[in-house]
Amino acid sequence: MSSNIALLNEPQIVERIFDHIDNKTTDLGNTVWKEPVASYFSKERFDAEIALLRRMPVPFCPSAMLSENGSYIARRAAGTPLLVVRGDDGQVRAFVNACRHRGMPVAKDSGCARSFVCPYHSWTYGLDGQLRHIPGQSGFPGVELDENGLVEVGAVEKGGLVYVNQSGPIDSSMLEQVPDFFDPQQPFFSQSEYTDEANWKLINETTMEGYHIKSLHKQSFYPYGLDNTNVVETFGPNSRVIFPFKRIEKIRDLDPGERSLDGMVTMVYSLFPNVAVSVLSKHTTMTVFEPLSPTSVQILIYRVINKTSDGALYDVEEAKKDADFVRAAGFDEDREAACDIQAGLASNANQHLTFGQFEKAIVHFHQTLAEHL
Repeated sequence: MSSNIALLNEPQIVERIFDHIDNKTTDLGNTVWKEPVASYFSKERFDAEIALLRRMPVPFCPSAMLSENGSYIARRAAGTPLLVVRGDDGQVRAFVNACRHRGMPVAKDSGCARSFVCPYHSWTYGLDGQLRHIPGQSGFPGVELDENGLVEVGAVEKGGLVYVNQSGPIDSSMLEQVPDFFDPQQPFFSQSEYTDEANWKLINETTMEGYHIKSLHKQSFYPYGLDNTNVVETFGPNSRVIFPFKRIEKIRDLDPGERSLDGMVTMVYSLFPNVAVSVLSKHTTMTVFEPLSPTSVQILIYRVINKTSDGALYDVEEAKKDADFVRAAGFDEDREAACDIQAGLASNANQHLTFGQFEKAIVHFHQTLAEHL
């Protein structure tokens, strides 16, 4: 992964981790944040967050999912049905997934196509969104093909991710604060989808701190990882939290130039507002926390194979095994915790949720969200 953003490099990360281990410390924030419980229930707040998601560039999928011309993904983002497709010219474009005749979606799920044919009345669109054919066009006097293409929204690729902005084009300045994650050789290999009864922010928050590792993941992740021992950095509206494995001790006595973090840590990049990119041992996930309602969320996970330290790709079976470990070693427990918190908030026992200095990245997230809203 490459980036021009001023984040710690590998030797600096290793030294910071060993310093924390030796001194029983962790990276700390300087603020305690109290987030009103209403932020996880309020329809007014939910509507404001949806409006935010529609007016800024948000990661939609890894570029590797659109590996060939005609590859497409159709899903809702911030409540809007979108169709993202790689055209015959190799360019990625995004459209509102609604036929200009009667509003029927022209594509579902994902696949590869030469054109998009509305299943309702067979109006046909090219990969560039242009309307190509109206059956019985003589019955639609004044309806011109070149005036009724799919409605296009902003889309751009950067560093192996496709970003979509529903409110207009995306210029390069909008993405100055996000790293490059993938190169073209890293293939997509699987995806998962979940729907949970929790506000999208609750499950997003679980990815931004290691204060809960020992208590929530005692039998799953904690046997392999360190509790509340993290490197936490913020950059622009985003953050990176590094979770070391206990096996990092294997490289302690190596010369600094021989040390490698491959397989020694998990790095979680929180891309504001609602996406996390987690760089794991043999694969990387892009997770979208898609708000459905004030109290429900759709979680979309896309997985890409990592490269080894010498530049080769890990075997797909190794990547799948790595993904299975992640799910078993904490992800399902994080989801359950978020749902339990959502249910508990209805009791009115808390007027706010408290985030302390161990939860620096969450505080940064809420500060940034408040500024944008």
